[in-house]
Amino acid sequence: MSGNATSVLLLGSGELGKELAISMQRLGLEVHAVDRYADAPAHQVAQYQYVADTADPDQVRSLVRRVRPDFVVPDIETVDDDVLVDIEESGVTVVPNARACVLTSGREGIRTTASEELGLPTTDYAFAYTLEEFRKAFDELGFPCVAKPAVSSAGRRHVIVESPEEIEEAWPRVYRPMPGVDEAVIVERFVNFDYEVTILAVRSIDPETGELATWFCEPIGHRHVGGVLEEAWQPMPMSEAARDNARSVAARITNALGGRGVFGVELFVAGDDVYFSSVSPRPHDAGMVTLATQRYSQFDLHVRAILGLPIDVTLTSPGAAANLNATVRSRSVSYAGLPEALAVPETEVSIYGKPTSYPGRHMGVVLTTAETVDEARVQAAEAAGRVEIRG
Repeated sequence: MSGNATSVLLLGSGELGKELAISMQRLGLEVHAVDRYADAPAHQVAQYQYVADTADPDQVRSLVRRVRPDFVVPDIETVDDDVLVDIEESGVTVVPNARACVLTSGREGIRTTASEELGLPTTDYAFAYTLEEFRKAFDELGFPCVAKPAVSSAGRRHVIVESPEEIEEAWPRVYRPMPGVDEAVIVERFVNFDYEVTILAVRSIDPETGELATWFCEPIGHRHVGGVLEEAWQPMPMSEAARDNARSVAARITNALGGRGVFGVELFVAGDDVYFSSVSPRPHDAGMVTLATQRYSQFDLHVRAILGLPIDVTLTSPGAAANLNATVRSRSVSYAGLPEALAVPETEVSIYGKPTSYPGRHMGVVLTTAETVDEARVQAAEAAGRVEIRG
């Protein structure tokens, strides 16, 4: 908050943006947080707050002219693509870069890049913009398949379709385009994988060489219920071959995207075989667990990478995160059971401070460490079960 401050325009102010803003401030950055509604989580900790629609290019351009930031950091996928390109061409640094943000804003561009340009192993897939194309996708791929929005939706609106009779019912559950958005649906052939894993790849400057390099956090396992993230844990046990393959895929896709920062690479693992699923050019939902498990969280690492500072991905303890997800819609949210939850050993509770709730909305997280991942998962689930989100 001075004339020579290094300023950041943070586009998206949810729970990930809140932790990112805190990490930025620890290194002396001035944070300008933007979201479409007032009192979003990052609004509550940033030096400056704005209510604006990041999908509206005129509103974003107006904010850039007003703030004149050193960095523009998108924390959500719905930022207008063209305006990010324009911002970068004007000389402002977009993190990790405009091309990476554009390619990953929907599944179609990044899946094509991964499969057809880089030759990474992926599941068989097809994209559909109409019900007719949706039906045709199943004719080509067979059953079962997973249908989901081509725009990343944090696991929501994912539907498993196991027979022709389920196609008509699945379409309106998956395809809900916003006004003015030509949204696609991706249909993926279901793979009998053993587990899903997220690899956090950190691209920054190696202080020894002065060149870009990539570091990898220990793999993160996670579990979804009804398409909503319920828990994550670190490290995820993997065979040495599977871990090497996972890091190879993560390195190839992030090198192709370029820039500096944290990338969350989601993968399916079957034995030692690894299949690319998606990548986010920013901290990842499942990476919340790093607030408890690593010397520097994914948020700290993202800021260090943006600034070209040294990277340390040391895991300090096995741990787990259990999300506190709302079950009711309310404009008057309160919480009970925190003393009971905090009585669980090595446990902390983080409340995001969202002003309203709806079923499936992430309202907070329980973070736990223990001697083993299994113990941490049990403790996190126990503590989360003691917290009640009231409407």
